[in-house]
Amino acid sequence: MPARARSDSATNNKAINWCTAIHHRGCSSLESRKATAGSSHYASKIDWNKLRPIIINRIRNRVNDYPIKSMIPVAKDVLKSQEILWKGVSFLLNVIPVKACNSCPEVYIGKTGHQINTCRGFKKRAKNLPHQWTEGKLIDILPRVESYHLQHMRKSMIKHDQRFDLPRVPAILELCHQAGVEIPDEILYSYSRESYDSIEYPGQVATLLGEDIQSIAVTTLDAWENLRLGLQKLLFVYPVKVCQYCSEIHVGPTGHKVRVCGLFKHESWRGIHKWKRAEVDDLVPPKVVWHRRPQDPPVLADNGRNFYGHAPAVVELCIQAGARVHPKYFCMMKIHGFPGN
Repeated sequence: MPARARSDSATNNKAINWCTAIHHRGCSSLESRKATAGSSHYASKIDWNKLRPIIINRIRNRVNDYPIKSMIPVAKDVLKSQEILWKGVSFLLNVIPVKACNSCPEVYIGKTGHQINTCRGFKKRAKNLPHQWTEGKLIDILPRVESYHLQHMRKSMIKHDQRFDLPRVPAILELCHQAGVEIPDEILYSYSRESYDSIEYPGQVATLLGEDIQSIAVTTLDAWENLRLGLQKLLFVYPVKVCQYCSEIHVGPTGHKVRVCGLFKHESWRGIHKWKRAEVDDLVPPKVVWHRRPQDPPVLADNGRNFYGHAPAVVELCIQAGARVHPKYFCMMKIHGFPGN
């Protein structure tokens, strides 16, 4: 046999032996993994029929750990900050002009509304329409977020036929109530839809000077930050749910079964909410508005909408009253951005 043929045959034998070794090694490792998986998953002798009621009972009894005494001061600070915020915003509305659109939830802080065509109409069927401005109210700056009032967290899940048996109260008050703060009924039920806009700041507005107005704006802005910080701490401890399809809030370990979800493209749910964990913005909506910078024109035009900044309505209101804003809002406000003209 020629030398070249013998070398090719030796090379082929080595390749065959190498592939055979890899195949045996892969098969052995695969068998070992199957054996390990079988021992870890299928060799378990847990009786899940006996364990299931124990888990359900554990979930139901977790509400016995509430309220947590160490979180009661936090809940009291939240209530105090909310009261200062409501009164401060209601006072600033008498000093700083606020405009609200008749056909959509758009709000603008200024003497005249902007000319940015972002109105979608009352039923959100239109697009890029001009706004129809009217005088803004407290509910335009601080939207009212309600939830069902429960005497305690141990109450069973609310059914659809019980939707008129329980009162609706502000969600923040309900959260603080379940956190252990004793709130009198006259305060808990006093914030109706009619009285929400009638909150007045104690004192005469006409007799206050510019420095006093600036001081009230600073206090209001601090209350806004403290309120959101306190709610963030409470949400780490107490369960609060929000619907993924609408803005319904429920304070408690599980959501209710009231079929009032009004998102039409999810009619297959028959109005049942799909709950998820709530965030601070769900309890205190920031209501983002357009921010007019010094380099912008006096009236914001539609052709510069990509250059203008934004800010939460409360923050923008306090800024125009003389408060100094926190640097964390600079990116949203586009402080050093290009002018929109």
